[in-house]
Amino acid sequence: MSRLDIAPSIAGALEARDAEGRRRVLRALLARPVLRAQSHGELFRAARRHADTLRTWFERETGWRLVLESQTVRLQTSYVPHGPTAVAVAERHPARGRRGDPPFTRRRYVLLCLALAVLERSDPQISLGRLAEQIILAARQPGLGGLEFTLGTREERSDLVAAIRLLLGYGVLARVAGDEESYVAAGGDALYDVDRRVLATMLSTTHGPGLVGAALGPTPSIEQIETALHQPPPAYTDEETTRRLRHAVTRRLLCDPVVYYDELPEDERSYLVGQRVQLTRRLAAATGLVPEMRAEGIALVDPEDQLTDVRMPEQGTDGHATLLLAEQLAASGPADVATLRRRVKRLAEENATYWRRTTQEPGAETTIVTGALDRLVGLGLVRVTGEGAEALVEPLPALRRFAVTAPTITNRNPR
Repeated sequence: MSRLDIAPSIAGALEARDAEGRRRVLRALLARPVLRAQSHGELFRAARRHADTLRTWFERETGWRLVLESQTVRLQTSYVPHGPTAVAVAERHPARGRRGDPPFTRRRYVLLCLALAVLERSDPQISLGRLAEQIILAARQPGLGGLEFTLGTREERSDLVAAIRLLLGYGVLARVAGDEESYVAAGGDALYDVDRRVLATMLSTTHGPGLVGAALGPTPSIEQIETALHQPPPAYTDEETTRRLRHAVTRRLLCDPVVYYDELPEDERSYLVGQRVQLTRRLAAATGLVPEMRAEGIALVDPEDQLTDVRMPEQGTDGHATLLLAEQLAASGPADVATLRRRVKRLAEENATYWRRTTQEPGAETTIVTGALDRLVGLGLVRVTGEGAEALVEPLPALRRFAVTAPTITNRNPR
């Protein structure tokens, strides 16, 4: 075989390798919008190698900006959930300081914002104690809805440390000495370097705070500020309108586990229905996600099970119980929480060999059902109306993927 004969195969292999590299980086950025040279060496180098292609893809499909620095790559995502399912899903995916840590509360989100504001004006190095003092002063400004911070209790210090751990994970802070646990115990401190280049990319909004502040006046509400920060600018051409619609529906498909047509605004629904084949084909080719299209909506399913923090199905007692409840809801339709608790109580007896022992203790079914419903709501599979045992659980169309039907056995013709 001559060199001319093997040239196309070599070019094809190189192109396939590059495409796989771009797909890995794109998936990594969707799962975690900050890649650091120190922590994600191979992915970081691949991101810089394919920077131009990735930047163009994100800009064209989502409108998100990719920022490359010498030590970090930051995807500046912006997405505000709309519709009952998207909002319910977002409420069940709070931030966490580290994997396995308790979820962020409103207080922790406010502390995170205050910490970022203080760091913007701080020295290149700052101690945790000094940062806490500056946050207490910043929290006294009007407009924080009555939230007060003294950081005098272990609980409040734990809230601050949760925000600090998130900033450590993103690379905004780098620990120089000390540790956060000693600060929580009220006996120690920690010292950090502040990476201002990463800090400058943390705010990801459509409009700058200065522009929004000037437009809203002196005493806007938090809701007004949030809406104004992400309000898209007006579109003056048909091309711009189409691009906005593409960005809006693509963000929904990438950020939400399932998108239902009847929860979309009329213009987004028309665009998605008309472009769903071409749109999902492009997203699947770039990300490796597999589109599942139904009459009621679209879900992009990850066969590698990496782009989610809530898995379904999942191993263990809680995962098995959730799967069995999903099967029942898919088969029987809406049910109240009391019915599901009785069902779990029976399942605990039937699966006593496999489930953990505590599932047969009095009241264990309440905890299991609560956890299962949180998981199902967080995946856009059910909707819960009301509270307590009388709350109604309504299956959503995507739950049908967990329905189990009896097998049909047919006799094969004798040969």
